Amino acid sequence: MHPCEPLTPCRSCPPPEYEKEHTDDTTASVSRVNPAQPGGYVMSGSANAVPSSSAAVTVSKLGYVGFQTMDVARLVDYYTTVLDFVVVESTPERAYLTTGFDHHCIVIEKGENTARSYVGYEVWQDLADAQRRLKQAGYEVERRSDIAPSTPDVVLLNEPNTATPLHLYQAQEHSGVHGYTPLRPTKLGHIAAFAPHLASMQSFYQDLLGFKWSDTIGDFFVFLRCNGDHHAANFMESTKRQGMHHIAYEMRDLNHLQTMLDHLANHNYRLEWGPGRHGAGHNIFTYHYDPDGNLVELFTQIDVIHDEAKGYFEPRPWHNTFPQYPRTWEADIIAANSWGPMNPAMLDH
Repeated sequence: MHPCEPLTPCRSCPPPEYEKEHTDDTTASVSRVNPAQPGGYVMSGSANAVPSSSAAVTVSKLGYVGFQTMDVARLVDYYTTVLDFVVVESTPERAYLTTGFDHHCIVIEKGENTARSYVGYEVWQDLADAQRRLKQAGYEVERRSDIAPSTPDVVLLNEPNTATPLHLYQAQEHSGVHGYTPLRPTKLGHIAAFAPHLASMQSFYQDLLGFKWSDTIGDFFVFLRCNGDHHAANFMESTKRQGMHHIAYEMRDLNHLQTMLDHLANHNYRLEWGPGRHGAGHNIFTYHYDPDGNLVELFTQIDVIHDEAKGYFEPRPWHNTFPQYPRTWEADIIAANSWGPMNPAMLDH
C-alpha cells in the first residue's frame, strides 16, 4: 500500500480510487452529522472518491450567476462594451446577459454590491423527482415559477454554510443570439467561492448534486466538475473571507484571448495576474477586476475528461504526469502557475 494518507494522496500517484483499475467499489461513503441541519454531511471515506450514483440531483452544467450592484448601468456597460456580452432583457433594476444560446448566464440586479448572489445549475432529471429526493435528504427546498423569464420551473435550496441560493432547472429558453464575434467569450466556465468548511461543502456538491472531484491544492482549495470540463465550481476554505473568489469565462484559443486582452487594455482594464498556466486544470489564465471590484478570469485550454470510466484527463503535452489523474497538489508555484510568477493575494485565505 502506498504510504500516502487517504485525504492527501501524493503528487506522483493517482488517487486511491484508480489504483485497482476500477475493479472495486469507489463510491465514497457518507454519514449524516445532524439530520435536522441542512448541509450536515461529512465524508467517512476518501474525500476524493467518485461521488455516489445515488446523488439527489445530477447537475449537468453551470448555467448562470447573479450579481447585485449599486450601479446596474455601469456593470452592464462593462459586460456589453468590454466583454461583448449581449443584453437579452433588461429594466433599470435588472438585466439578463448572455454569451450565446442560453437566455442568460449573468444576471445583474440593483442592490448592495454582492458577487455570486445566487447560482443557477442545469440538471438532468425531472424537477419533481429532484425536489422529492432533496427533501428526503433533509434539505429545505422550494419550487418557484417566477425566478426568470427563461426558466419558468425552478427548484431552490440554499448552499450549506454560505446560504447562497442555488437554482436548479432543466433548461433555459433560447436567447436568440447566433454565431460568435471576435471578442465575446464562448461561455461561462466556472465560479470560485470561499467556504468556511471545505469538507462539508465538497460533500454537499458531490453527494447531493452529483459533482465529481477533479483536483485539490493543499488542504484548502478544491476543484469540482459536473461535466467534462475540469471544474465548474471550486471552493477555497477560509475563515476570514467570504463570497466569491472569482468568475471565469472561456475563450476559444490563445488568439481569441489575446484579442480580448488588447480590447481590455484599450478600455483601461489592466491585468491583476497572468497570462500564466495553472497546474490544477492546466488552463491558460488571466485575471482582472470589473468596475465593482469582482475578480474576472479569462481562460482557455482547460483540462477535460472525455471518459469517466478511465478517470484521467485528455493527455496534453503540458501535463505534469501521464496520464493526468485527479490528485492533491502541493500548495506551491507549480500548482498555481507553472509559467511563474505567483500572485500571493490569489491564494490568500
